[in-house]
Amino acid sequence: MTYVVTENCIACKYTDCVEVCPVDCFYEGENMLVIHPDECIDCGVCEPECPADAIRPDTEPDMEKWVEFNRTYSEKWPVLVTKLDQLPEAEERDGEAGKMEKYFSEKPGAGG
Repeated sequence: MTYVVTENCIACKYTDCVEVCPVDCFYEGENMLVIHPDECIDCGVCEPECPADAIRPDTEPDMEKWVEFNRTYSEKWPVLVTKLDQLPEAEERDGEAGKMEKYFSEKPGAGG
């Protein structure tokens, strides 16, 4: 099992999860995070820290696409090991449907 970041993170990018991760497996895009599935040690400490409920175990239904999505972008984006401020529109966008089509950016974040 591994944990992955889902669409709920897009346009929010809360980083409370990064602060508790013991293995630094989060990677930063311009407007979301992903988890490298091969680096995640399945400890689960990140899942309850996410205010947007964006982190899910890969054992839930239909998570295969998110495992591949997380793998793809974790290989393109820089690692993030420090907590950052959430995006300015995070509270407004939290829970919004269709964020992948509306807001997703392939651009990397700054990392750090």
